[in-house]
Amino acid sequence: MIEIATSSTTTTLVIAGDLDLAEREQFPEIAARVVGLRRQLLVIDMCRVTFMDSTGAAFLISLADSGRRRGGATVLRGADERDLFVLEVCGALDLFRIDRDHRCESAAPATGATSTPVPHRPV
Repeated sequence: MIEIATSSTTTTLVIAGDLDLAEREQFPEIAARVVGLRRQLLVIDMCRVTFMDSTGAAFLISLADSGRRRGGATVLRGADERDLFVLEVCGALDLFRIDRDHRCESAAPATGATSTPVPHRPV
C-alpha cells in the first residue's frame, strides 16, 4: 500500500509491503498524482517496505527524475541497505538524498499534513 501525504512544501509517500512487479499497475496513477502536486520536496518513506525489485526501483527513479527536472529533490527515508543496493546497481543512487538519521519507529505524518491512501488493486 502507498499513502500520499502533503504539506505546503512537501509530498511524502509512505510505502508498506512489496514494491515490485506485482504492484506496477498502481505506479502510473501515483506518479501522476505526485507530479501534479508540484511540491519541491518528495520524501519517500520506506520504513515498511518488505521487498523491492527493479520494477519498484524504476518507479522510485522515475519519481526522483521528474522532481529533479522541476528543480526539486527526493529524499529516501528508512531505506535499508538492500534497497539502496538495488538503486546503486541501477546507477540511480545519486538521484536521491538519503536520510540516514531517520528512525523508522517514529514514521508518522507530521501534524497538519493530509494523507490519502492509494487503494491496492489486485493484478
